[in-house]
Amino acid sequence: MDKVEPHLDVTVDENKIVDGAKEIIKRIRPTWPLDNLQFKIFTDGITNKLIGVWYSGHHNEMVLVRVYGHKTDLLINRKDETRNIRILNKAGFTHSIYATFNNGLAYQFIEGVTLTTEMVRKPEVYTLIAKRMAQMHKLKPDSDQIPKEACIWNKVEKFMKIMPKEFFDDSKQARFEVLVKPFTVLKQNYEQLKETLTDLNSEIVFAHNDLLLANVLYNQKENIVTFIDFEYTAYNYQAFDIANHFAEFAGVENPDYSLYPNEELQKAWLSIYLQEYNNVNYVPENEINLLYVQVNKFVLLSHFFWGCWGLIQSEHSTIEFDFLEYAVIRFNEYFKRKEDFLHVTL
Repeated sequence: MDKVEPHLDVTVDENKIVDGAKEIIKRIRPTWPLDNLQFKIFTDGITNKLIGVWYSGHHNEMVLVRVYGHKTDLLINRKDETRNIRILNKAGFTHSIYATFNNGLAYQFIEGVTLTTEMVRKPEVYTLIAKRMAQMHKLKPDSDQIPKEACIWNKVEKFMKIMPKEFFDDSKQARFEVLVKPFTVLKQNYEQLKETLTDLNSEIVFAHNDLLLANVLYNQKENIVTFIDFEYTAYNYQAFDIANHFAEFAGVENPDYSLYPNEELQKAWLSIYLQEYNNVNYVPENEINLLYVQVNKFVLLSHFFWGCWGLIQSEHSTIEFDFLEYAVIRFNEYFKRKEDFLHVTL
């Protein structure tokens, strides 16, 4: 049986993250000099809070302490997340976990820079990402039977059930009424999406489902990429995972969807992916075209999914970020692209 990391009965106050991280280090690195610890707070994430801890001269031994965002248990199954990290670490794909605690986890620091909107388009970088995603999609954890249904439908339906239909905050409510279409319209669009996308018969694979720029570390020296943050990892449609990554070419803080990769870039990326996925040196054009069509229909579901997510976060998250604005951006992009993308053909 695989060794499971220790669980610490510690709850970190997200407003006193340095004190909390020190408490975790005391338990998992008892020999470290507490009066000589150094801390770095990372600000890339918009779901959780993250701090790195090390001591002088030992930066390469840094421990990352991640404190889960307020009420994110509504969105994420944490047991599944830690199981996924163990699976992917065992396969050599990502960091190891040192310990879990009541509202977070401590894990290994991996060298690398998070991607920028410029970097993700570079052939030397996207080649690594396409290959790594294909390798992940080929994993069969624990010889599990692949489920017949992708996880995405249950996830969206759960989000739609719990997302706010109105806000207590008057100014938020006023923006919400003006900027977000009524729930009945969203529900109708979801049902149409589900019917259309299910008919595409995209393969169901072990998917990351949240491959935004901050979740890919690029180590130029070693010429490798490492995926991180497996909160949404589960069996899902192959085309969704790729589409979701392509949508993230736009960036997160102020997404610019003119950066969504064009047909030429997508097909170059998909060709690399399919060579790795099928373990071949050449992929016929019709196979690339088929996946291209699927991906560009599934990107609509990516926008819809993260739109719902943004509404839930705008109700519960304590992180400084305009989640309502983000939800509006994603829903707007969905409605703007809907007709064009639903009619993409070979």
